[in-house]
Amino acid sequence: MNREGPLNPWPALWALVLGFFMILVDSTIVSVATPAIMAEHGADVDSVVWVTSGYLLAYAVPLLITGRLGDRFGPRRVYLAGLTVFTLASLWCGLTGSIGELVVARVVQGLGASLMSPQSSAIVTRMVPAESRGRAMSLWGATAGVATLVGPILGGVLVDGLGWEWIFFVNVPIGVVGLVLAARLVPELTTHVRRFDLPGVALSAVGMFLLVFGIQEGQAYAWGTITGPISVWSLVIAGLVVMGGFLFWQARNRGEPLVPLALFRDRNFSLANIAVTPVAFAVTAMQFPIIFYAQGVLGLSPTGSALLLMPMAVVSGGLAPIVGRWTDRFHPSLIAGFGMVSLLAALLWLAAIIGPDTPIWQLLLPVAMLGVGNGFTWGPIAATAMRNLPPASAGGGAGIYSTTRQIGAALGSAAIAALIGSRLAANLPTAAGGGSPETWGARLPEALHAGFATAMAQSLVLLAAVTLIGLVAVLAFARPRHLALAAAPTTATEVARESAMTMDQSPALPRA
Repeated sequence: MNREGPLNPWPALWALVLGFFMILVDSTIVSVATPAIMAEHGADVDSVVWVTSGYLLAYAVPLLITGRLGDRFGPRRVYLAGLTVFTLASLWCGLTGSIGELVVARVVQGLGASLMSPQSSAIVTRMVPAESRGRAMSLWGATAGVATLVGPILGGVLVDGLGWEWIFFVNVPIGVVGLVLAARLVPELTTHVRRFDLPGVALSAVGMFLLVFGIQEGQAYAWGTITGPISVWSLVIAGLVVMGGFLFWQARNRGEPLVPLALFRDRNFSLANIAVTPVAFAVTAMQFPIIFYAQGVLGLSPTGSALLLMPMAVVSGGLAPIVGRWTDRFHPSLIAGFGMVSLLAALLWLAAIIGPDTPIWQLLLPVAMLGVGNGFTWGPIAATAMRNLPPASAGGGAGIYSTTRQIGAALGSAAIAALIGSRLAANLPTAAGGGSPETWGARLPEALHAGFATAMAQSLVLLAAVTLIGLVAVLAFARPRHLALAAAPTTATEVARESAMTMDQSPALPRA
């Protein structure tokens, strides 16, 4: 039976968080296991990189489509289907016998994640009243903060203790529990879309693949030729052209478009999509120079460098419930603006103190401030994006938001590799060079510490500059409707006028 309305949403949200946690952990855990996978299968770097790239492509490219699938078939059904695919593909990943088979299994796993991801935000939008969505979205922010820490550490423990296969096997029991909980606790919600925009599906899939592949793999091909006449930039430009055609079709489609462009008439939805891109860019990219510095200069192990980021995860997770309540009570520009300023200040602080002889304790405070920035940005921006969306377009809106977030993350991953390479070339002795990306986390000779540290610091400064775009966007947020109504005048005449307007706009109620 389809249900929608005043249900207690929290049991359902906790069930969904488990799947969201799995997706985030799986995005980071594989990097720790890469050397072991290479040794097991005798694979080179160019082959093993697709274990991660294939997953991310399959995750990011269909998000516009999978978000709308939730509106068409119901977010619960699509979420359960995605979690089933993800869990079975995780088992397959652990049982694979070749690097090619592992890449295929990871692609299937990414498709499962893509089916799951937008449904969580859509269910929050449809089950939680607008005035309470900040608290609900803060749960996602806390989960992201914990997953950031758990992924690399859990990966190191599993690889060292049981073998690389167990980074995938561990998903199976968690996925089964998640399926049982979601099936029992997440209600069926009313579906709205009656027809599916097949031309829009084709255009968005082709355009997103070209765009994301070009961005994600640009560094691997030195932003030049891939094969024959095909170059990285030709793919990116072709992707932009196809996406332009997709948007033109969405504007002309008078039926039920894949992406309802009318959603962008909501100022906060548009601004939140602009804001989340540089946030995802900076937060994804900033971990690389910090971890490379920790391993290459400070001599920390992979697990030790991951633990260096613990204050960020702990502070972000601890702040999430408080920030959620504030997001429902105060103007989002104040909350998210403080978060963006905190991110900016923390990145500049780290850039100022990173050096060849910096004690670890001096790094912990700015890393903790990164947690403040995370805690005050992810949840409030997501809540602001989804706050005013109509139920019929919740899935489509969640798909758009997830897509812009993933594009920001892909841009950050691609840009930071090129940025670090250029800074190393500028700061290290010519004879030493920048080395290849695979050696950036290796322990360096002491003579190279100063130049390497300077390169990492400069990379962080440029990431701080990117966050300014997000800061401008969040400062332009409009007051949400629920706050505007709460601040409305309450004289007797105005209350009567508001009541009359509300009755005129409401469906007729049955007589007692």
